[in-house]
Amino acid sequence: MFKRIIPPILLLLLITVITGTGCSSPPAAEPDPAKSLPPAQPAAKEIILATTTSAQDSGLLDKLIPMFEKETGYIVKTIAVGSGAALAMGERGEADVLLVHAPEKEKPLLASGNAISRELLMYNDFIIVGPAGDPAGIKGMKTAAEALARIAAKESLFISRGDNSGTHIKEMSIWKQAKIETKGNWYLETGFGMGQTLNIASEKRGYTLTDRGTYLAQKQHLTLDILVEGEAALLNIYHVKRVNPDKFSKVNATGAKAFAGFMLSPAAQAATAKFGVDKFGQPLFFPAAGKKVEDLGK
Repeated sequence: MFKRIIPPILLLLLITVITGTGCSSPPAAEPDPAKSLPPAQPAAKEIILATTTSAQDSGLLDKLIPMFEKETGYIVKTIAVGSGAALAMGERGEADVLLVHAPEKEKPLLASGNAISRELLMYNDFIIVGPAGDPAGIKGMKTAAEALARIAAKESLFISRGDNSGTHIKEMSIWKQAKIETKGNWYLETGFGMGQTLNIASEKRGYTLTDRGTYLAQKQHLTLDILVEGEAALLNIYHVKRVNPDKFSKVNATGAKAFAGFMLSPAAQAATAKFGVDKFGQPLFFPAAGKKVEDLGK
């Protein structure tokens, strides 16, 4: 029997291996650079939103846009005009995304290919408001056409936006239904948005057609009462549309998609459903993402 002699050089290597693996702590994992970076910021931060004045004047966008900007890092430049003017901006590629409420006027924008989407977003309704004394005697009438015919017959002052907005388009369709030509000193066009038109109607003690949301938001400053409401034909429907980047190279397609997606998201729709309830006892708008037009208001 004999003893195996381990050469000194091998013994030294063996000791090094044993002490290295058994006595020292394993090397610390290197930090993942991706986890230490801040959230990615959009390459093109600014989004141009062309919107109807009612969404702005009601205060809804003041609630939703900061939520979107905080969540995504985008900055929204809001241009509040009538729906007709907003749609014209889309036709010229001067906006990235549109928020409008003129359903019949919206369809040509899609047909021309200048818009690539049209999503049902929310709704409320139109109402006819006027002075509490109601000189034309329209309070409680069942249809808006009947009420406007009475206003014209009495030549009571009617204040129109006259700006090709969604509200103005709806108003003109009612005059047409009533077979009334809007001529005379009793009919005044402001050329302004809904908020300013309501103020003028209040100051001049006239009648006007308005969306319910803007009226409720400004009611405390007005001397106008709701006189005609509830007709199915007065439903006021809002869509969000994206402008086609293939036709307009300056369009921020990624930003527009992000904004539209946010407005249709459960969080934004829930915020829309709650908006105004604490102050007015009712929402100013009703969320409609994923619904069909024929089911609204039921």
